[in-house]
Amino acid sequence: MENLNTRIFCDESCHLLNDDSSIMTFGAIQCPSGKVRQVSLEIKAIKERFSCAGELKWTKVSPKNLQFYKTLIEYFADQENLKFRALIVKNKKNLNHDIYNDGKHDNFYYKMYYYLLRNIIEKRNVSTYEIFIDIKDTKSSLKVKKLREVLSNSFYDFEMIRVRKIQQIRSEESNLLQLCDFLLGAVTYDNRGLDKSYAKHQISEELTDHFHFCLTESTPPWEEKFNLFHFTPRGAGQC
Repeated sequence: MENLNTRIFCDESCHLLNDDSSIMTFGAIQCPSGKVRQVSLEIKAIKERFSCAGELKWTKVSPKNLQFYKTLIEYFADQENLKFRALIVKNKKNLNHDIYNDGKHDNFYYKMYYYLLRNIIEKRNVSTYEIFIDIKDTKSSLKVKKLREVLSNSFYDFEMIRVRKIQQIRSEESNLLQLCDFLLGAVTYDNRGLDKSYAKHQISEELTDHFHFCLTESTPPWEEKFNLFHFTPRGAGQC
């Protein structure tokens, strides 16, 4: 069977421990490597059609560009090569990093990336992966290297063949990373219980209508096009 290569573009939201959000979210959009350039050009064409220059991102959603972002949802829904997965951590204030993460919120951050990605990789034995993560800071290169090692070891791939690389990139470098930011933003918005923006509420409803899943609940584990997993710490001492 032919070995296929898949690229995964990852982003996160509300990942700081002491911000004003009770949740943190992680998202990944996957695309066959051979289709990445085509998809990027098609997203660029949609931007040009709606005169939306620069990065597409959730924070830019407004009544003025609502149709542009609805068109992006339709585009994503129609592309069988594109798949999205989000991991939603609820009640993050209950996380006990002293017990489970060597006292470091940063360790938990990469642990969640592990669970986000492992679910994707374990479903396809015939594919290799190149993973691109939105850059967090200049000190995280060792953590990213360790993430690749731990992911590979979990599949007994000690030569690290399946996960060919994990690389940090900036969002302006990739239309697919920007699309991930947008989809994850909608999931995060709904799960934070926000409702002050008419345009953002419309986008959340559009996603729900397209995929017939509530954004505040986990999807069935076998759902691949738009997969959601909710992780809830049960209280002090958890994770």
